Amino acid sequence: MHSFWIIFKQAFMTKARTKSFIITTLIVAAGFFLLANLPNIIDAFSGEGGDNVIHVVDKSGELVAQLQAQLEQSDSEIQAMPTDLSEEELKQGITEGTIEAYLIMEAGDALSARYVSESANEIGAGREVENAVQEIQTALTAERLGLSGAEVGELFLPVNFEREAVSNSSKTEEEMSQARGLVYILILLIYIAVIYYPNMIAMEVANEKSSRVMEILISSVSPVKHMFAKILGIGTLGIVQMMIFGIAGYFAFKTSASELTEGFFSVMGFSDIKVATFLFAVLFFLLGYFLYAVLAALLGSLVSRTEDVQQLMLPMMFLIIIASLIAFSGISMPDANYVTVTSFIPFFAPLVMFLRVGMLDIPIWEPLLSIAIMLVTIGILGWFGARVYRGGVLMYGSSQSLKDIGKAITLGNKK
Repeated sequence: MHSFWIIFKQAFMTKARTKSFIITTLIVAAGFFLLANLPNIIDAFSGEGGDNVIHVVDKSGELVAQLQAQLEQSDSEIQAMPTDLSEEELKQGITEGTIEAYLIMEAGDALSARYVSESANEIGAGREVENAVQEIQTALTAERLGLSGAEVGELFLPVNFEREAVSNSSKTEEEMSQARGLVYILILLIYIAVIYYPNMIAMEVANEKSSRVMEILISSVSPVKHMFAKILGIGTLGIVQMMIFGIAGYFAFKTSASELTEGFFSVMGFSDIKVATFLFAVLFFLLGYFLYAVLAALLGSLVSRTEDVQQLMLPMMFLIIIASLIAFSGISMPDANYVTVTSFIPFFAPLVMFLRVGMLDIPIWEPLLSIAIMLVTIGILGWFGARVYRGGVLMYGSSQSLKDIGKAITLGNKK
């Protein structure tokens, strides 16, 4: 058991001390704080004052006041200011940076308006102005047709439209919105982790074989003990890193100076973060890691050069990529049949079943059944992987085919 902990410690500390691991951890943790304060950062760079003023060319002299009234009614910070400048002078002002945008309004049978700004990508203010102009057009049309304010209000009264789901597992639109953002980010983290850490194991095993260190190691410790020590060592490293990410993300969003209910955050739904979602994320991260880690150790033992690892790992990468595509596409329709079916397939379950748990109210037996299937699969892979690993670490030479698994098992049985 002493040799097991020596390999475990070596696998953990060697990777934890690398500059790439430290820098990646710091960058991701800082990214959470950046995301949480994104609205404030955007406001700081966008500036204040000049951005909220729009110059209006209004020959009738009556439309500017109506435009300003509509903007104020919609709680817009834009100020409509009449101007006597020609359009050439206004364009020159935009070019020189003294004017942000201007609006030309003309009244006739139908109100027309032309909004001019420096870039076509600046749609935020333009959309607010467009909505205000539309309200003025509606008011003018109603006045021309002799409609009263009450009649106009009835004309544009929104329909009483309600959504009701028959499925017991379906959440309301508000509940799904609250879960969507967190589930999306956690799926992304699980996806990256399931690729990153098992690949780290395969590279570590291949590196030890290429440097002939493996021959010394297996002379003092069994290959099976060596494999599981590597898996647990890198797995512990992954848990520590995910804990750092989780703590950083929690404090980033809890201490954010901005409200998490507007703009980007209203769509992604960070206003209601549930502890249960994090717990399921940790559970499926661990299950996904051990599932793919055993597979990665098996594949890594078959190669003698680190250059051959990526080619042999391609089938495993395809499984992870397919799982991520199903999970990300299922965010918009988590109750789809293909999502339900694939959530019970062990190689897809870490991402897809977590999606369903986070987005739907499903019976508890469904995630428990998926977890049980994954545990059985991990056990079978562990047993099979140990047989392959026992012989694979003794194989040297070019190995770029899965057909070498049979050779590894045969060699391991002779040992």
